[in-house]
Amino acid sequence: MPVFDDETRKSDLGQPDVVMRAREILDQHSDQSLIEAERREGEDICAILEPLGLPPVLTAAVHLYPLARESHLERKMLQKNGVPEIADLVDGLVQLGQFALPPDWKPGESLAVQQSEALRKMLLAVVSDARLVVARIGEQVYRLRQAKSAPVAVQRSIAIETQEIYAPLANRLGIWQLKWELEDLAFRFLDPGIYRQIAKALNEKRGEREDFINGVKSKLQQELWKNGIHAEIAGRPKHIFSIWRKMQRKNKPLEQIFDIRAVRILVNDIAECYAALGIVHNIWAYLPGEFDDYIANPKDNDYQSLHTALIGPEGQTIEVQIRSHDMHRHAELGVAAHWRYKEGGGTRAGFERKIRMLRHLLDPTDSDGDLLDQLRGDVFEDRVYAVSPRGAVVEMPADSTPLDFAYHVHTQIGHRCRGAKVNGRIVPLTYKVQNGDKIEIITGKNEQPSRDWLSPQLGYLAATRSRTKVRNWFRQRDKDQNKRHGREILDRELSRLNVRDIPVDAIAKQLKLKDSDAMCVALGAGDITSAAIASALQNLRKDDPKDIIRKRRQRKRKATNTGSIAISGVGDLLYNVARCCRPVPPEDISGYITIGRGVSIHRQDCGNFLSLKKRHAERVIEVDWGGASDAIYPAELMLHAFDRQGLLRDISTVLADEKVSVDSVQTDTNKRTMQAEMRLSIAVPDLPTLSRVIDRLEQLPNVTAVRRRS
Repeated sequence: MPVFDDETRKSDLGQPDVVMRAREILDQHSDQSLIEAERREGEDICAILEPLGLPPVLTAAVHLYPLARESHLERKMLQKNGVPEIADLVDGLVQLGQFALPPDWKPGESLAVQQSEALRKMLLAVVSDARLVVARIGEQVYRLRQAKSAPVAVQRSIAIETQEIYAPLANRLGIWQLKWELEDLAFRFLDPGIYRQIAKALNEKRGEREDFINGVKSKLQQELWKNGIHAEIAGRPKHIFSIWRKMQRKNKPLEQIFDIRAVRILVNDIAECYAALGIVHNIWAYLPGEFDDYIANPKDNDYQSLHTALIGPEGQTIEVQIRSHDMHRHAELGVAAHWRYKEGGGTRAGFERKIRMLRHLLDPTDSDGDLLDQLRGDVFEDRVYAVSPRGAVVEMPADSTPLDFAYHVHTQIGHRCRGAKVNGRIVPLTYKVQNGDKIEIITGKNEQPSRDWLSPQLGYLAATRSRTKVRNWFRQRDKDQNKRHGREILDRELSRLNVRDIPVDAIAKQLKLKDSDAMCVALGAGDITSAAIASALQNLRKDDPKDIIRKRRQRKRKATNTGSIAISGVGDLLYNVARCCRPVPPEDISGYITIGRGVSIHRQDCGNFLSLKKRHAERVIEVDWGGASDAIYPAELMLHAFDRQGLLRDISTVLADEKVSVDSVQTDTNKRTMQAEMRLSIAVPDLPTLSRVIDRLEQLPNVTAVRRRS
């Protein structure tokens, strides 16, 4: 349930009263001596978070959080004392505080980029309210402050955790008030020598630098106001870690870093940007070569601003950035977001959207009561983050199961999976993984996936990637069975098309498969269909080296001398298509000169033609198909079926749908067995169409077999 909803805001217990009630609970605790340290910790964290303007109910939860973390305060006590609305917040903080570096880490180790990114995402996804992340960042600042007197090993461990997780997270959320302190304290613990060296070189305290910036801001505000420019000016001295990082990036000493002190001026439009630039240059001298116009020449990420370096008061260098409010919003929240520029690198568009929404949520002026519901319902619905026994974070699609987790870790672990433990308890393989779940896979010695895992209705696998791995396992195991099944499909297709003159290996090569065995396996597994066989046959006819297929001319339903078929070397002669074989393009054909009936056109492998050729070879002539682009050719089918009412109607519907012309239909029916045999004389444009017609006829109820007559 949402914590910050409209009902909570309208609660009888007012928001300020929530904080007072939380303090009363602390004061009434039975043993004050046991909780004094936790009480002070809660107050200190609240003081750190106070400038951010967080809601009082969250402040109350932060007060109570250290006690709940140390088991001094139970949820039922909060409910008894009339503050149930902060119970969920306290639970969320306790849960969030449990995340740390993997347990096998050693102090001084650096996090892998993917690991640290996954941990940051999990911190955002695991909590019930996004503002709890801010509270956790405040707690990290507190831990760093307290670590000043801790052993070096503890300091380095906290510093690495801060540098890899919490400082970048604060940067992404735009919590600048906490970001600089996180980075500086972590840098101080990790590289104390360099930290002291830079601090000494600056030769002044941070407070003095802040006073310097305030003086610059005041001077700029006066001059801009005099010239009719209403601007917002922000500035602060650059913190030590940021100075060191720029020194490393530019490979320059401290003396050549000119933005140690920086001021940003926000105006209304581009014209005021350049007007403000002129005013700034009139006040102080600028450093040659240190001016960048990113408005006229935006960066690759569309970042726009004017940057100039000046010799300011007391001879100190200062950087001034000038941009419009729109440019600033784009730089902070758009594709040129400040965190991307700082961290160098990209991220997924979906996560970028989450960051924008989180930063909007942190805005104290935000009054959208449904935003939290949207955050939990939409922003984090697409991914889920689980933890392996070694502490590695695994990112998976939403609704993933322990079986998905197993296949994500390694394919063999998935194949050998027999069960799973989540947070130490055995769960079914259909369990839906929740953010932060620690998953342990129970494996067997042998690979033994189940076909049930492939059924979406049973809910074993949510990830397409996992189902593909299971499907590939069965495909490899059933190779022999698929090969036999595919051979049957191939033989049936060639038989019903009455094709005998094309080698099977040639068909396989046309389909870009290694050989006929590979083609049969693919047919049996369903990777290719019988329709692909007909298309391959059509293409092979076209690729025949004899070049027997030429462009066809206009459609001619009746055989005439205008030439749907061209007869080589004789000119126009009367011809007819032999009824014994009924050739269809692009099959190889030959002509036989008859007595009184012109030229009879046969398939080259027709038995009658081969017999005639043997006896009268001198009557055989070369012919090929004509060039009509929309020509049709006769074919004869034999259809066997159990007779029923409406059978002929269904057959006619199929032929009409395929736009196939029917020349004649002859039916013989055995009244005793109720079996019907039909001879269909049809006209088709090519072989794939004929294959498709046969396939559709075979799918009709009561039809047992359809094949092409020889």
